[in-house]
Amino acid sequence: MALTASDRRLLGSAAVFVVSQANVARVLGSTAPTVGAIQTTFSADKYRKILDNLQPEDLQRYRQHYYWDMVHPATFAIALRAGARSLDEHRPLSSGTRRILMAAPVVAAAGDYVENVVGLYLLDHRTRIDDRTVRAASTVSVTKWVLALGSFAYLSQGFLRMWGGAARRLLRRG
Repeated sequence: MALTASDRRLLGSAAVFVVSQANVARVLGSTAPTVGAIQTTFSADKYRKILDNLQPEDLQRYRQHYYWDMVHPATFAIALRAGARSLDEHRPLSSGTRRILMAAPVVAAAGDYVENVVGLYLLDHRTRIDDRTVRAASTVSVTKWVLALGSFAYLSQGFLRMWGGAARRLLRRG
């Protein structure tokens, strides 16, 4: 099976995403678990406690990751949309599924940007950390994860089925 233009765009955008993700992880270092903890807490007290438990150098790493994370959502949205186009080219999707797979990464990326702006704001305005704000930010974060990971899971199973079918055809020929 030859690579199409949409396959090459998928591979290129996926490579950019992986490099971006690795860079964010590098910047975060040992504070990486903090991101997940903050994004999934629905309590202002717990949110403050997580931040208060960071050492000054860890807090600096955490702050710095937000600046890199202002690029990262675009990388995953572009890669996921490229994946939807590529899969659709090989195994046509229903119009509804295609619309969802094209929209979900954009909504997820927008949520990531909202989450980043709120996170940076709350780092500098700890008195503004309240349950309502934390719940709203965490709801956006969880929604982002569901949309992005759900899209990735759907695309993965589609490509695995496609590649499995191609492998079976090759084995039958040989």
